[in-house]
Amino acid sequence: MHRLLSNFGTTLLILFGIAFGAWFGRYSPSTAATTAGFVDPLIIALVSILFFEVSFGKLPEARSHLRFLLIAWVANFILIPLIGWGIASLFFSGKPLLYIGLLIYFIAPCTDWFLGFTRLAKGNTALGAVLLPINLITQLLLFPVYLWLFAGKETGIDIAGIGQTLWQWFLMPFIGAVLAHQILKRVLPENVFGKILRLANGLVPFVIAALVTCIFSGNISIILENISAFLMILAAVFLFFIATFFLGDFLSRCFKLAYPEHALLSMTTAARNAPLMLGLTTAVFPDQPLIYAALIIGMLVEFPHLTALKHLLLRQYSVFPSPVPKFESTATPNHP
Repeated sequence: MHRLLSNFGTTLLILFGIAFGAWFGRYSPSTAATTAGFVDPLIIALVSILFFEVSFGKLPEARSHLRFLLIAWVANFILIPLIGWGIASLFFSGKPLLYIGLLIYFIAPCTDWFLGFTRLAKGNTALGAVLLPINLITQLLLFPVYLWLFAGKETGIDIAGIGQTLWQWFLMPFIGAVLAHQILKRVLPENVFGKILRLANGLVPFVIAALVTCIFSGNISIILENISAFLMILAAVFLFFIATFFLGDFLSRCFKLAYPEHALLSMTTAARNAPLMLGLTTAVFPDQPLIYAALIIGMLVEFPHLTALKHLLLRQYSVFPSPVPKFESTATPNHP
């Protein structure tokens, strides 16, 4: 419940970040100019904290659940990118910046808060903890591939230069954060390390809100010029959520998944990794506020959607077979 409340707190902080950023951009240009210098440090801080939170302790257990993990991987990294590409093309084929922002939002599955919603929906959170690092590693590796496949020609962006940016801004912080996680986990008492993980988790919403404030304060005029497009972004995200719900339901019935795995599959295909993608996109595509705005809007509507999805899943609880899984669905994952 604490994690769920923190998720909705993230939404409120993002809204405050938008409001403050817009105010600074319109009425305090000197402040807006100052905030531009904080964007790069905030990106590094955000991605480092997100990577530090991830636990790889359960990854060796993936061999026991290859069937489900393969289903989830194909759904997340083949079927959903195709769905996202179709929806982004339908709504923004003539607006490349909004198109690529929406596409980036769609292609990356969540590596954080989906576990909290999975638990509330009586899903298999322990298996979700195994899925989490797989999702993280795969989306980082496939990010430039997706851009080359789906957005290279439409945007004219230099895809070849993305690899160097990923190394500087993401792979190096990833290696450092993972090493710090493993070292601290071994040298500190378990309760102390747990407090550090909770502190890191609590910092994420504030870092996101600060980054959003800087983005809006320095780019409010451009964003306001395209305000009408935001309603189209909302419609596109809503259509995407409907498509992922039916995809999860179809795959669960097709492969005869038990309810805990069905709930997990539905949550991992619905929840998106907007915070990490916001940091990544800000680094890879500097000075492109419309791309960032598409991601931020998707992030705002995601938590209400996941809450509605939880209720829909619980209504299906008696429909799906529920044998006792090898991983207990009520187990607490190795992740805050």
